[in-house]
Amino acid sequence: MAEPDHVEPDPQDDHVADPAGNAQGAPAGAGGTQDPPPARDPLDREPVDLAAVLAELLQSGGALLRQLQHAYPGAVRDALADPLATLVSVAAELGVDWQGGVDDVVAYTRSRLSGEFAVDEFGFDPEFTERIVLPALRPLVRSWFRAEISGLENIPDEGPALLVSNHAGTLPLDGLVLHSLLHDEIGRHPRLLGGDLIFATPYAHDVARRIGVTHACPEDALRLLEEGHLVAVFPEGYKGLGKPYSERYRLQRFGRGGFVACAIQARVPIIPVSVVGSEEIYPLIAPLPEVASAVGWPYLPITPLFPWFGLLGLLPLPSRWSIRVGEPIATDELDVRAAADPMTVFEVTDQVRETIQDTLYAMLQERRSPFF
Repeated sequence: MAEPDHVEPDPQDDHVADPAGNAQGAPAGAGGTQDPPPARDPLDREPVDLAAVLAELLQSGGALLRQLQHAYPGAVRDALADPLATLVSVAAELGVDWQGGVDDVVAYTRSRLSGEFAVDEFGFDPEFTERIVLPALRPLVRSWFRAEISGLENIPDEGPALLVSNHAGTLPLDGLVLHSLLHDEIGRHPRLLGGDLIFATPYAHDVARRIGVTHACPEDALRLLEEGHLVAVFPEGYKGLGKPYSERYRLQRFGRGGFVACAIQARVPIIPVSVVGSEEIYPLIAPLPEVASAVGWPYLPITPLFPWFGLLGLLPLPSRWSIRVGEPIATDELDVRAAADPMTVFEVTDQVRETIQDTLYAMLQERRSPFF
């Protein structure tokens, strides 16, 4: 569907980067005519004396232990005599409810083994989400990304609403960050709508279902809204996730506006959400579409760290996140039959897209640095 004339064309609509347009880095080091050193076989190394290395480690550890015992004789003796008691004592000093934590783990494990836990018709497991997933996410969200959210007064305390957000970051961490913040701040679980690839990936689909992700189809979205849930959708899909870093914070097309039709049918407000910070966690240099298509992926990300640093390259960069929730866009004033009117759906879709895009530009002007 073409954009209206009053909207500036987006150069990122063709979301697959042109390989010829990628800047090629200059060779490292100064140029010259000096012959390079002869290549060395990477396997041509001196043999490692494992016994000598182990002896050196034991010697160093023994020396450190003697120093600690001389400085803190009682503490070292007690730690060696009863390591568990020492660990409990340290946890108490830090204010950790050790016994309460153990009791929670035992209770959770017992419920899992006995099957005495509840999931809804979509597979959402609130206990698993609140006990396992969200606690694991909080250090990433609060300390690593230092994420902040504003405009929460625009989200109803109860009842249905449709959150519509920009989507970026190579990997879909923005949905998880949004879920964590909304649960911690207003106590609600947003039901995220996920793409086909999530549910076609082994193991990922099961975890996604258990944390409340549902297939991004009109039928499931409408059922969730009619049941009173807070639903979150990312209309850019993989086009937004996989766009090159040079196109950061420029929204891709919002599809055909299926989310608008669902909101009109359910008569719920559409709430625009703008996320700044997600574009910098994995700066996408090239998507390698030809290689990705061979394995059935929409893109294969090449970033400054991945795949060059192996698994370490999967660590997201510590960008500072800011999320702004906009004012609701009412749909209950429209006739339900407007959900089948392409022009009405397009106009509301365009309004939502422009609102998010304008907010992103305003937020970018306000921030000092992507990381500080």
